[in-house]
Amino acid sequence: MERIGFVGVGLMGHGIATNLRKAGHPLTVIAHRNRTPIDDLVGQGATEAATLAELAAASDIVHICAPGSPQVEAIVDAMIEHLPDGAAVVDCSTSNPVSTRMLAERLDARGFGMADAPLGGTPAQAETGELAAMVGASDAVFARVKPVLATWAKSIDHVGEVGAGHTMKLLNNFLAMGYGAIYSEALALADASGIAVETFDEVIRGSRMGCGFYETFRSYVVDGNREAHKFTLTNALKDMTYLSALAGGTGVANPVGAAIRNSYALAVNTGGDGPEDYVPHLRDFVAKANGRG
Repeated sequence: MERIGFVGVGLMGHGIATNLRKAGHPLTVIAHRNRTPIDDLVGQGATEAATLAELAAASDIVHICAPGSPQVEAIVDAMIEHLPDGAAVVDCSTSNPVSTRMLAERLDARGFGMADAPLGGTPAQAETGELAAMVGASDAVFARVKPVLATWAKSIDHVGEVGAGHTMKLLNNFLAMGYGAIYSEALALADASGIAVETFDEVIRGSRMGCGFYETFRSYVVDGNREAHKFTLTNALKDMTYLSALAGGTGVANPVGAAIRNSYALAVNTGGDGPEDYVPHLRDFVAKANGRG
């Protein structure tokens, strides 16, 4: 069994790490701020490393689940001198593909593999091993890491070479955050126009305008579930900023993407920058910006 190192056992990472351990992989983890998931994983038989260097030395394949590219780059910098021969890095973060390709070149020069395998799904799906993985990797690296990914992913798509996974994830999040921005404005406009959220929901839910992403908004706006979709507004803004860079690098005009990014920037810059300010809460910030908060 491949020895697995895991950096970033947060909302998504804890479930992934749990399934790796259930599958029998020796697992090494490292603490960041919250000790609860670390203590739980150690209780399952994982080993806690004191440093990234120690974690790297104990791992054949290192999973990284970090907020974004700057953090991933710093993690790789701390590990690269300590990885064993033939090791591989799997970046499950939503990162900038330009950074991902740069890291892959650095790792390859040292004889290490890399795959970008950003996630599709929720923390609940992470716990049950039913996430989706969009994987960018060479054929050889993909063949090696696929059985490991299969311990926590129900759907695994090899979408191209290194960087393609993060590119696909940004496109996926462009659609998701776009839905979020549209639903937020529609709900705020409905309220301002005298249409109750319950009435809006009766019309939209189950229609062609409804979808799984709408259901998370419904759960918050109608049912009051603040944790209906635990993806922060700051992460949404980060991803839409990466999308803007992707569009700029390819020379493709991205006016809708810019508008979506601005919606999340407005929310983050007017108080929605906390760890429990989630995407469905965007409706509140749209309403507040229009004097109805």
